[in-house]
Amino acid sequence: MRRIIFTALVSIILYFPFITPQTIWLDKLDLSSLTCGWSSPQADRSVEGNPLSIAGQKFENGIGTHAISTFLLNINGKGKIFSASVGLDDEATTQGSVEFYVLGDKKILWQSGVMHKGDTAATINVDISKIKKLGLLVADAGDGIDYDHADWCNAKLEMTSNINPSSLVIRLKSQQYILTPKAPDKPRINGAKVFGVRPGHPFLYTIASTGKRPIIFSADNLPQGLSLNARTGIITGKLDKEGSYNVKLIAKNSLGRTESNFKIFVGNTICLTPPMGWNSWNCWANSVDADKVKAAADAMVKTGLINHGWTYINIDDCWSIKPDSKDSLTSGIPRDKDGMINSNNKFPDMHALTDYVHQKGLKIGIYSSPGPLTCAGFTACYQHEQQDAERFAEWGFDYLKYDWCSYSDIAKDKTLETYQKPYNVMRAALDKVNRDIVYSLCQYGMGKVWEWGTGVGGNLWRTTGDITDSWSSMSSIGFNQSGHEKYSGPGHWNDPDMLVVGLVGWGPSLHPTRLTTDEQYTHISLWCLLDAPLLIGCDLSRIDKFTLSLLSNDEVLSVDQDPLGKQASRIYDRNGKQIWAKDMSDGSKAVGLFYTGGQNKPKYPADYFDWSTIPLNQKITLTASELGISGKFKVLDLWRQKDLGTFTDKYTAVVPYHGVVLVKVTPAN
Repeated sequence: MRRIIFTALVSIILYFPFITPQTIWLDKLDLSSLTCGWSSPQADRSVEGNPLSIAGQKFENGIGTHAISTFLLNINGKGKIFSASVGLDDEATTQGSVEFYVLGDKKILWQSGVMHKGDTAATINVDISKIKKLGLLVADAGDGIDYDHADWCNAKLEMTSNINPSSLVIRLKSQQYILTPKAPDKPRINGAKVFGVRPGHPFLYTIASTGKRPIIFSADNLPQGLSLNARTGIITGKLDKEGSYNVKLIAKNSLGRTESNFKIFVGNTICLTPPMGWNSWNCWANSVDADKVKAAADAMVKTGLINHGWTYINIDDCWSIKPDSKDSLTSGIPRDKDGMINSNNKFPDMHALTDYVHQKGLKIGIYSSPGPLTCAGFTACYQHEQQDAERFAEWGFDYLKYDWCSYSDIAKDKTLETYQKPYNVMRAALDKVNRDIVYSLCQYGMGKVWEWGTGVGGNLWRTTGDITDSWSSMSSIGFNQSGHEKYSGPGHWNDPDMLVVGLVGWGPSLHPTRLTTDEQYTHISLWCLLDAPLLIGCDLSRIDKFTLSLLSNDEVLSVDQDPLGKQASRIYDRNGKQIWAKDMSDGSKAVGLFYTGGQNKPKYPADYFDWSTIPLNQKITLTASELGISGKFKVLDLWRQKDLGTFTDKYTAVVPYHGVVLVKVTPAN
């Protein structure tokens, strides 16, 4: 009997290794911690949602992502083999190039070398035994991330024992916390302190004021030609004579009264502060319609965002006729007999829609392209620029986003003259209409548009590709704006793309932003320091308390809307710690202390990851000499709206991982 038992035990021991190993497919894991330089990672699909395909070879399993992409896994010494087939997806253009890395505990275990579209999939078969943390990296091969659509196909982990797959994914713990104090019940006037309008053009401005309603508004020295609605705070009318007017705005309720100086400039320059508003693309994309736009306007008022200076409700792509469409909502005749552009059936009455938005004290924007078609394939402005400018003005639009897209098929080369030409044409058309239309150039920074955007009459210009709701995308865009500050100022702004907070998803299915709480504070703080246009990309009708708190902090927003209009500069950058400082009109400095964690421009593949199990806070010290001041200075915490005291020569803050401390520094004398 003992021999039988012994033989059975030996058999179990010998057999056990063959039944305990486990295969874990990466596409079955939670991908929320996989960073993506553009869009979002896709399981069993390319980053654009197509079947996985490398050099014509199809794959059923895998992950589609986009450089720069990182995925850090905690295999804790229980791994055996990592295998995959990798390459640039066939949906990319010949412009893309990437480099894949597999790292174990900061060391390179495998690298692909530079790969282009059409290169045969590279095979990975790496020993990962004794490795605690496995890092999967797609780098940009040194030429930027355009069209870097990268695939990890048939990617799997062979483990030495059974584990819970969810334990592999390293997640950043991010508990929401609200820093913005509740606005006081006594009236307070917020928003821009300066406003520009062209002579004889319609004037619309809403006094942004928090406080217990009802509030009664009035104004001293309001110029003739303008009228103020005392109940709503909406100022309308026309001013025919060039010049500047100093106005005192007054808000009064049952608890008190407040005043604010307001300057009106009548001349050739509009958009004296960066636009603040909402854009439809990041939440609705091609599912946008008139009802969704109205709902956004309703929510802008209902949530109280209008009381903090938020102004624009902007329609992005997909409002015009889509040629050859079989869908009754988007098909039709692109232009009428006079060549004037038509809207599709999702937008049956554009004039009524703009009236709806204007009556709420808000402005409204529209979108098109200098090419024959928009990015989504809808009718655009090519060879009809003057007619379309007149149509936009006739409908009552206040803002035009003009997106390069299909003009690539028209452009003969990549010279500066070619980049400028279509924007000059539309600028000339807009100059002939009797309406102020903010002119937003969207061409992704080509030809260093920040150097010539003002010259073609742009009020703002995109300096970068599209943003997505990932740390990799947001941080690489925001922290790479250094050096652009000398091209920004009142009437002409650098645009690092829209805000990715709240419910986003590029429509119609939405998800909460993948940015952590601290990353969202970084996002808003950095964009305000950059004097960036602030365009909300989420569903305003379902905004939560945390997101609302991010967008309604008047001290923070005042950094973006400061009338001096001087974009922040980076004054310190070392070991993943950055300090950015911005001159303010009152003589103070707005300063952001950021802990990005690791290198911002990594020198080595391992630097793309944070290898610590729990990211730690870091102390960052700001010295008076870095700000060009001496002696004592006062510090105000802008998010908490709290006076931190007076400091001599230096101030030290504890900054969370991927987070920020945003302060206002004022010389004590």
